[in-house]
Amino acid sequence: MSARVSDWRPTASLETLRLRADLLDTVRTYFREQGVLEVETPALAAAAVTDVHLASLEVRVMGAADRASANANASVGHVAAPRYLHTSPEYHMKRLLAAGSGDIWQAARVFRGEELSHRHNVEFTLLEWYRVNFTLEALVVDIDTLLRRCLAAPRTAQGLPLGPARTLTHREAFLEHAAVDSQTATLEQLLAAAEHHLGKLPAALDDRDTVLDLLLGMVVAPCLGRGEITYLVDWPASQAALAKLRPAIDGTPMTALVAARVEAYLDGLELCNGFEELTDAAEQRERFARDAARREAAGLPVPTMDEHFLAALEHGLPACSGVAVGFDRLAMLAAGTSDIRDVLAFPYDRA
Repeated sequence: MSARVSDWRPTASLETLRLRADLLDTVRTYFREQGVLEVETPALAAAAVTDVHLASLEVRVMGAADRASANANASVGHVAAPRYLHTSPEYHMKRLLAAGSGDIWQAARVFRGEELSHRHNVEFTLLEWYRVNFTLEALVVDIDTLLRRCLAAPRTAQGLPLGPARTLTHREAFLEHAAVDSQTATLEQLLAAAEHHLGKLPAALDDRDTVLDLLLGMVVAPCLGRGEITYLVDWPASQAALAKLRPAIDGTPMTALVAARVEAYLDGLELCNGFEELTDAAEQRERFARDAARREAAGLPVPTMDEHFLAALEHGLPACSGVAVGFDRLAMLAAGTSDIRDVLAFPYDRA
């Protein structure tokens, strides 16, 4: 019997699959109590993501509008314009917000190429939600309340109750765990810190944000959230993504603004990424252009901008904050496992 045929079984136990179902029920109950509308948006998008760290998966679709052309000229093999499996429902959900939806949430299946490890699967589940007129601080309270509700029973059963949450700025976390100032350090100083902690580095590391990401992932993050949920806020402005910029809250000795962005960590595992959302369409277009330039310099595909999303911003996105929580990672913590395969019925290699 071939290995392929024998691997028909799920990698998650039935008990763990029941735990996933219970966690999702807890999430749905929480948002129902809060009056947050559950929505569904397309998994297929007309534009790929511009973020240099994410890889969109392309899908070719023979659409109804193209069948006549394809039949008339079958030798050409005409197909519709490509679509992309979304890496997050963010753009579609913000279009709903601009249309007046109010607070919304969803559990979305998302897809990211080149992500496969004991913490990553190409296809996974995001819990994404948006709260109108919420500051980032209010969003952190919202995230913390939901995470504790989801993790309370399983972690108590394991004898690992959560302590009070801790909030650190990006700069404070880097000073504490990497001995370097993430806001003011030069590229050379960041490279020296990385070599001190990680040894010899590839010569190609010549981008400040790439080195910051390396230090965060390999040095800082593993130290965060030990027995407590740790919220990392006030990110460097160059790593704002889709977040607003604002003055630092910790007296950072610099004149530049910082990003109103938060990530949550527990037991060294990143659980979420959230923003006080950027509502300025012109600024968002500029950020997309900078992403495109970075992708071109790195030899990566350069997607067209999502004009539907930008049009929604131009129409008017209400003041809001939003977050995406990795549901599979939440299930990993609840199940007491460090391998994502243990909480998935059929991971990438068994799909």
